Amino acid sequence: MSELTICENKIELATRQMLEAIGEDPDREGLVNTPRRVSEMYCELFSGMGIDPVVELQVGFEEGHDEMVVLCDIPFYSMCEHHLLPFYGVANIGYIPNGRVVGISKLARVVEILARRPQLQERMTTQIADTIVEGLNPQGVAVVLEAEHLCMTMRGIKKPGSTVVTSANRGLFRRRAATRAEFFSIIQAKRGS
Repeated sequence: MSELTICENKIELATRQMLEAIGEDPDREGLVNTPRRVSEMYCELFSGMGIDPVVELQVGFEEGHDEMVVLCDIPFYSMCEHHLLPFYGVANIGYIPNGRVVGISKLARVVEILARRPQLQERMTTQIADTIVEGLNPQGVAVVLEAEHLCMTMRGIKKPGSTVVTSANRGLFRRRAATRAEFFSIIQAKRGS
């Protein structure tokens, strides 16, 4: 039996037990396939487990480019590890190459891999920045994540529309206020368009 099959079976059993624990009948017509569907969903939502996002950055191009590259508004969906409820939003990434650039879709893949794990937004922001530093050895990296957390909007304090913003700066973005300001002005200009 494969690892994935074992994982799927465990999730199905746990979902069945959870339905029973809240007083539902998992054999009821509307719920009979729910454990399987939840298992398939969790396998998809947590598909970033065990994948090294640095691998996505291995194919690059020596272009001699040493000016800022910014990718704005990369959508992501992740699961808060505290309540296993979604948080979702956008990632903004800027980096200053040391001559070597990477296809911009690779940056979005890094975000996707790291989002598909039980996460904290703060950790994910740091992981994205550190992955780019490790994979590209750029002169600097800046990452800003903006997200809404369902663990705060649909339960607990119940404040829908609240947005959490986190950032991580490395290299030139950390050392030079003007470089940081340029990155943030690009993000802001994108919002105004």
